[in-house]
Amino acid sequence: MHNDRPAPLLETRWADCEEDVRDAQRLRYRVFAEEMGARLAPPDGTPPGLDADRFDPFCDHLLVRAVDPADAAKAPGPLIGTYRVLTPEAAARAGGYYTDTEFDLAPLAPLRGRALELGRSCVDAQWRSGSVIMALWSALGQYMVEHRLDTMIGCASIGLGDQGLEAARLWHRLCRTHLVEQRWRVAPRVALPLDAHNASDADGDADSDMAPPAPPPLIKGYLRCGARLLGPPALDVAFNTADLPMMLRVDDVSPRYRQHFFGVDA
Repeated sequence: MHNDRPAPLLETRWADCEEDVRDAQRLRYRVFAEEMGARLAPPDGTPPGLDADRFDPFCDHLLVRAVDPADAAKAPGPLIGTYRVLTPEAAARAGGYYTDTEFDLAPLAPLRGRALELGRSCVDAQWRSGSVIMALWSALGQYMVEHRLDTMIGCASIGLGDQGLEAARLWHRLCRTHLVEQRWRVAPRVALPLDAHNASDADGDADSDMAPPAPPPLIKGYLRCGARLLGPPALDVAFNTADLPMMLRVDDVSPRYRQHFFGVDA
C-alpha cells in the first residue's frame, strides 16, 4: 500500500511572539539536556523543560518547522530546528556576546560593530539532514544582508564523552589549515587540556594507530563555507562540551555558497 501523503515542507521564519521563543527553548532543552546531558542553569522562574539564559530576551530566534501541506492552514507544524542570533546593538544592551563568557574577544574589537553572533543551534534528532541546515543558513544569510553585517562569530561544540580526546585532536588537526591570522586569535577563559598525547595523535605519527578525526557535520559545514578557527577550544562544564571559537566573514565565503546564501550581489 503506497503512502500518497506529500512530504512535509520546511517553513523558516523568525519568532515573533513569546510562544515561538518557548518552542525554541523546548527544542533546545530536548537536545541539550535530555539528549546531550547538559546541566542547565536557567534564570529563576523559568518553567521546567526549557533551555533559557539571560541572553535570550536580546536575541532574534530563527525557527524551522515541518509543515504538512495538507494541514498547512490548520497548524504551524512541529519545530525541528532553531538558531538564535545576537546583533551588535543587542549585544551592547546585553553586556556582550555569549561567546564573551567563554573567550577573551578583545582581538575582535575592530569587527564587533558589524558582527553577528550565532548560538544555541540545534535540530531535532529525527530531522538532522542537510535540507534543514540549508534552510537555516539561507535565512541567516538574508538576515546578514538585511542588517548590513559582514561577520559571524560563535562556538561549535564537541561532546566530551571521550574526556576531550576527539576535540583536542580535532583542534590540532584544524589549527594547521583553518586558523585565522594572528591578529584575530582569541584565548579561552577555561581551556580544554591539550596534552602531548592528543597532539601526537593528530599529527598522524607512525606510532599512532588513530586516524585524525573528521570534523562533526556542523563544523564541517562551517569550514566548507569558509569559516576559520579563532583559537583553541574552551571547556564548557555545564554543557559537557569543548567549544571551538569560529568566525565566518562574508568576504571569505566560497563563491557557490555566497550566491546561495547572500545573493549574487552580496
